[in-house]
Amino acid sequence: MKGMREALWWKPLPNGKVQCTLCPWNCMLSPGARGICRVRENVDGRLYTLNYGLITALHMDPIEKKPLFHWYPGSPVLSISTMGCNFRCPWCQNWGISQYGPGETYYESSPPEEVVRLAKKYGSPSIAYTYNEPIIWYEYVLDVARLAKREGIKNVLVTNGYINPEPLEELVKYIDAANVDIKVFDSRRYVTKVFGRLEPVLQAIEIMKDHGVHVETTNLIVPKFNDEVELFSKLVDWQLDKLGPDAPLHVTRFYPTYKYTHVPPTPVALIEKFWALAREKGLNYTYMGNVPGHHGEHTYCHECGRLLVRRYGFEILEWNITDDGRCKYCGAKIPIVGERWKGRSMAFMF
Repeated sequence: MKGMREALWWKPLPNGKVQCTLCPWNCMLSPGARGICRVRENVDGRLYTLNYGLITALHMDPIEKKPLFHWYPGSPVLSISTMGCNFRCPWCQNWGISQYGPGETYYESSPPEEVVRLAKKYGSPSIAYTYNEPIIWYEYVLDVARLAKREGIKNVLVTNGYINPEPLEELVKYIDAANVDIKVFDSRRYVTKVFGRLEPVLQAIEIMKDHGVHVETTNLIVPKFNDEVELFSKLVDWQLDKLGPDAPLHVTRFYPTYKYTHVPPTPVALIEKFWALAREKGLNYTYMGNVPGHHGEHTYCHECGRLLVRRYGFEILEWNITDDGRCKYCGAKIPIVGERWKGRSMAFMF
């Protein structure tokens, strides 16, 4: 069967059952049963992953789309996905792949070597594991990332952060940057809407930071779910304490989709309010997402307040940072990893 590979991170149980130990669900599975993620199955008393190398999307994106604004700005990133997810967000933009398992959505089979070959062929300095949750195709991500690392290609996770510490400790050896989506800063609401827990996500972010991964966070503001000032304020306080004032936070506008078409888009005024609040509380680099053309997309110097990077959506229109990473106006050191991309930009997809 295509995509079938014995899984990592599991243990046998009595009566032919197994327990997956990859993510905090720690699913206990009888023979023939699949986990919450839909892509890990007990086959005759052993755990198998069912989506190894089954690629549902392969795009060349700008790194800003992940979103990563402080990591090799303007660079292209080869972006790949499979299917499945260990969350059940009813507003998922990529539900057509994330909420389906093998045999339920389109894919093409690709070995890890082919992904790395394409990245080299098209001059992509990095590979992003994105669109659906990369944690639940752990084995493939790990194999691709190892190969990429050997070839001098960097690795990016776009993730919900729902992974147990032990497998994450192994994976982060090969990961250079990550954007982690913090759904809501409230444990109860994680359980009732997302079907996960907040605490393991926060722990995963801290592990990534401790291992030198460049981390940016996203908070999608969904009306009547996580749009209270108090909740957002708690998230900002946590980020200041654990990641520091220079870690970018993307405050993103919700648009109706999937099972949330009855909910209106987030008012721009609310996104503006949260953006301003985060800056007032001390987060130096807060960004507004899904509001193209707004000044909240831009980067401003944390010292002098002058405009450093002007953006429209994912495109850089103006750049006022010196080659040694300083504000052109006051000389302050700007916390951006890597130089601005000066190569040829491109886009493709299958």
